[in-house]
Parts: sequence; C-alpha cells; structure tokens
Amino acid sequence: MTATADTLRADPTQPTLDTTRIDDTRIAAVRALVSPAVMLEDLPVTPGIEHTVETTRQAIGRVLRGEDDRLVAVVGPCSIHDHAQAMHYARLLKPVADALAGELVVVMRVYFEKPRTTVGWKGYINDPRLDGSFRINEGLRLARALLLEINALGLPAGTEFLDLLSPQYVSDLIAWGAIGARTTESQSHRQLASGLSCPVGFKNGTDGGVQIAADALVSAAAPHSFMGMTKMGVAAIFETRGNADGHVILRGGKTPNYDAAHVEAACAVLRKAGLREQVMVDCSHANSSKQHQRQIAVAAEVAAQLAAGERRIIGVMVESHLHAGRQDLKAGVPLQPGVSITDACIGWDDTAPLLHQLADAVRARRGRA
Repeated sequence: MTATADTLRADPTQPTLDTTRIDDTRIAAVRALVSPAVMLEDLPVTPGIEHTVETTRQAIGRVLRGEDDRLVAVVGPCSIHDHAQAMHYARLLKPVADALAGELVVVMRVYFEKPRTTVGWKGYINDPRLDGSFRINEGLRLARALLLEINALGLPAGTEFLDLLSPQYVSDLIAWGAIGARTTESQSHRQLASGLSCPVGFKNGTDGGVQIAADALVSAAAPHSFMGMTKMGVAAIFETRGNADGHVILRGGKTPNYDAAHVEAACAVLRKAGLREQVMVDCSHANSSKQHQRQIAVAAEVAAQLAAGERRIIGVMVESHLHAGRQDLKAGVPLQPGVSITDACIGWDDTAPLLHQLADAVRARRGRA
C-alpha cells in the first residue's frame, strides 16, 4: 500500500518510536547559541557608529552607480586573530584614510571567518582562543566588540559572509561585504546577499570564470524567500527585496586577471548580462600568485590603468597587516605579533605608500575628464 498523509500520521495507540538509530547519528554534542538580540542589546550601536556605517554604505553605492569617482579600497589583515593588533592596525589606517578621503573610500578588511580547502583554523568567530576549543559564543561577542571599536574610530569595516547565521550578530556594523570564490555559486549565499543592507562584492570562481559572479549579481538583485534565523533566535521565512549594490571582484584563477585585457573581458560578460560594467580588483590570492609582495606590483598596474582613464575599476582589495608575511599556528609556539596566521600579507610600511599611489592615480584620472 502506498503511504499517504493519513497513513503517515502518528498513531496515538502506539508507543513513541526511538529514532536515535536514524537521527543525529554523527552529532557529537549540541551547545546553546546566544540569540543575536541579546548580544545586540549587550553591545549596542551608538549614533556615531551608525553614522559611519550608513554614510560609507551610501558612498560605496554612489561609486557603484557612477555618481562618485573615488576608488573603494578594502585593506587590512587576511584574517583577524587578535583584538589589540587589529586595533593597532586600525589606528594606523584611520589617519591615512582621512588624508586620502577625497580620492579613496577606505574600508578596513575585518575578516572573522576563513574558508578552508580541507581543514584548519576557521577564524576568530569559530575558534577565538586559537586552540580548538570552538567557543563560538565568545567569538561572536569578541567579533562584535571589535567591530564596534573600529567603527567608533570613524573607520568603516568590511568582511566576508561565510556562515549564514553569523550576519545576524554583526551585519549592522558592516559597510561592505564579500562573498568568496568558493561560495559565489551558492544559492544560499546569493539569497543572503539579496537581503543584506550593505553593498556586496562577488568574487569570480576559483578557476577564474566571471560568469558565475555575473549570475550571482542577477540573483542577488532579485527578491527571494528562504529559511533563516531571526535576531530573536527563532526559525523564520525571510522575504527579501533584492540588493542592487552588487559588483564583481576579480581575484584571479588559473592565471591573474587584473590587467586591462582581463578587465575588458570581465566587463564584456557583465555587458552581455545587462549589468553595470564595473569590477573591483583583489590584489591578493591568484592575482598575486600567492606571493604577498606581488600585491604591490598588482596595485601599481591597477593604478596605471586608472591614471590612463579606466573608470570601470571601482575598487581594490589588499591583504595587509602590521608586519609582512605569515606564520603557522602551532600549539605551544608563541605567535609573532602583527603577522598573519592565514594568508601572507604585506606590511604596513608598504601599505601606506600603496594607498597614496592609488589616490594619485584617481587624481590623474580626474585630470583626464
């Protein structure tokens, strides 16, 4: 007999079936997660922080619509692993951002979640103590506290949205967001982006293909309905309006894709899709062939394109920390302060000149108008 809704209904005369043989068989433990509403109440936004986030989002939106000729510069550590070091970096970046505000919309890169090719440290939210204890409630609180402190300086923050629940804890403090190369093709992340309040950049695929990022822009700009968690920590169905402030990030693939020919090729894909012809260039990752110092050469090439009049490049990303290079996270081995524990970064001494070079290029581009 074929099962129907009626035949599948529970029979109150029968004992409750033990389903432990077929449910959660690979779950080792379940721990309580603090609700976003509780955390937002404990760590609230101030009027000054609200102003920083709102005005930066608006400025980036104007850049994307061609109403502002500045360059968006997302610069900072590959990943955050220490509060004091992140604030040290923020205090160095803030005066440079102010000095170059006429040419650059500077956003500090504040990444808390790291996608791993296999396994490894998953980021400050997932494992804030760097020891495999996975104190996620603590990580969420520390991440929010850091974002509040950075924004309180008047310096906006950008991050990658990797986990689908963590935005409820921090997205009100994010001026610009990214969807990574491994998740650009994910329907769930496109739906998430359609409801985010900030502009969002989608990276090209790990193979260098731009079409999936263009498809993501079309999807994220449309309304969606999907399941999620409210700030009260309750499961709900979300209906979004769509996010028109999306753009492509060129991060390279099998080969770098930041030169003029690749910018034109990416814009051709966008043009065919009826989208705005604009790209942000990630100076790191495959564009630097994973050689952190090559970011300087990539930025110089981008600056040359800008100075020659290229207006379709609307931003850059740079992985930068207090000191150059990277280090491994090893139990019992003290970490060098200000050095990345994920991808290698350029140091601050190279970062400030790089930003000035990009600002000079924006001025030169204006002179050609």
